Amino acid sequence: MLDMASGRSLPWEQVVHLLGLIPDGVLIIDEQGSILSANQALLDLAGYGLEELVGEPLSLLLPPAAREGHQAQLEQFFAAPRGRAMGRVPDLNLWHRDGHAVAVGISLGLVRRGDDALALAVVRDMRELRAMHERMQYLAMHDELTGLYSRHMFGELLSQSLVQTRRSGQLLALLLIDLDDFKSVNDGHGHHVGDRLLQEVAQRMRGALRGSDSLARLGGDEFAVLLHDPADLASAQRVAAKLLAAICRPWRHGHHDASPGASIGLVFAPADGEDADTLMRHADMAMYRAKEAGRGTYAVFDTGMARQIEEKALLQGRLKRAIEGGALRLHYQPQLCARSGRVLGVEALLRWKDGELGEVPPARFVAVAESSGLVHGLGEWVVDAACRQIMQWRSEGLALRVAINVSVHQLRQPSFAERLLKTLARWQVPPALLELEITETAAMTHVEQTQALLQQLAAHGVQLALDDFGMGYSSLGHLRDMPVSRLKMDRSYIQGITEHAQDAVLARAIIGLAKTLGKIVVAEGVETEAQRALLQQEGCDELQGWLFGRAVPADEIPALLARIERQAAQPSLWGPRRRSPAALSS
Repeated sequence: MLDMASGRSLPWEQVVHLLGLIPDGVLIIDEQGSILSANQALLDLAGYGLEELVGEPLSLLLPPAAREGHQAQLEQFFAAPRGRAMGRVPDLNLWHRDGHAVAVGISLGLVRRGDDALALAVVRDMRELRAMHERMQYLAMHDELTGLYSRHMFGELLSQSLVQTRRSGQLLALLLIDLDDFKSVNDGHGHHVGDRLLQEVAQRMRGALRGSDSLARLGGDEFAVLLHDPADLASAQRVAAKLLAAICRPWRHGHHDASPGASIGLVFAPADGEDADTLMRHADMAMYRAKEAGRGTYAVFDTGMARQIEEKALLQGRLKRAIEGGALRLHYQPQLCARSGRVLGVEALLRWKDGELGEVPPARFVAVAESSGLVHGLGEWVVDAACRQIMQWRSEGLALRVAINVSVHQLRQPSFAERLLKTLARWQVPPALLELEITETAAMTHVEQTQALLQQLAAHGVQLALDDFGMGYSSLGHLRDMPVSRLKMDRSYIQGITEHAQDAVLARAIIGLAKTLGKIVVAEGVETEAQRALLQQEGCDELQGWLFGRAVPADEIPALLARIERQAAQPSLWGPRRRSPAALSS
């Protein structure tokens, strides 16, 4: 060997000693392929003693499949020596004494001992690095928690399957699966139980599918299935039903019980989309349709879903601009005393006329606002606009109570009461002139929190009414304790009271219940004189409806009130009631 610093040859014993200082394994091989020496690191890597290797052919350390033809490669190396850096040849293995492969990397060089040319091989242990690489490859293809395909891998499989579908014309079905109310499991039992449930669901779905089907976890509680070449649409639907049956079985883990459920969206290629993005988007639409249908079911995509989503997106964008740009308006409908016909207040009703969409009914855009988060901004706008109008009317000598509708989403906001009271103060509006109408369902959601909020508002003088009374599920105990002053009887009870005895009985019962609880009862949707007369006779306190006037812009309210006051002066319409309150209890 040559000492590079002095140019002198080193004794063989010193060379062997220096090789022992190298942390990687080192082999020295002669031109015949015989092993001349090895350091301790190499011996540990291969499981041999030095005496077992010296003089043996290098092929002893090669995997059996690599031994044939190796001598020719060695001769080629010595004939045209050229160094090879570590890592130039991937996936090399050393053959261990016990008969198994050891992942290694090898660099080669040529050294001389006198006139002899020798090959120097540095052998690096690559087991940890290769295991890490394989682990990374696995994680790129699989979900770590469930072992199913990952989102990325499923995307690759879907794209490949679509290419095959275009070539063969075979049917391809995609199922998008979302667990129902999975958040309650995490919140109620902890994430470790939620993870165990996800593993259980994955196992159940595997058992319900064929080996040729592809199952993936896309993330969270969302899964996807590819059915390759299902016989027909009906067979894919049967698979969806089978998956639901498997998922929805009761589940117990330790002391934790759960009743898992799922909603599934089903699409087919190429009919529902020829590319992966379109299919996934349409499957998502179908899955949400299944959730809207009550959950625990599946829905098959149709083009109507796409139109609805597009319309919702358009409405959402236009509504956001309307809130910010002042395109919304409040119209006002009078609420009258049933005995005297005098106007006691008005209900503010939201109106939106869009430059592109025209007049958009509240039923259409309020639902979009609630599902998109715009309901908070919309509610803030209504509160501000109503208070501003109350202030303006007061400056004109008109003190009217204004009722506005409040959604359950607003009631859940921690700062709702604080912001509302600040708005009243900013517009210098007495709290008693603002009334919040809350549906029974909203009032019964998070009862304790809602009760505390309503008590806080009532303590400041804000009026409260229970809207659509009779359509919800409030108990008498909650009604008794609720700080509402008015119960608004739903219009569905009013429409048939003069034609159907049963409707009249129900209306009479609601009025009696309100009186028992000490609440004022308001009938909305009064459209005929006969309805007005019957409600007045039965002791209803206040009336609202088209009979007295439709909702009109604020500047038309003075004229409308004047007309109603003239009508109230006619004794034939607003005379004394024919039944006394005591008669209601008989």
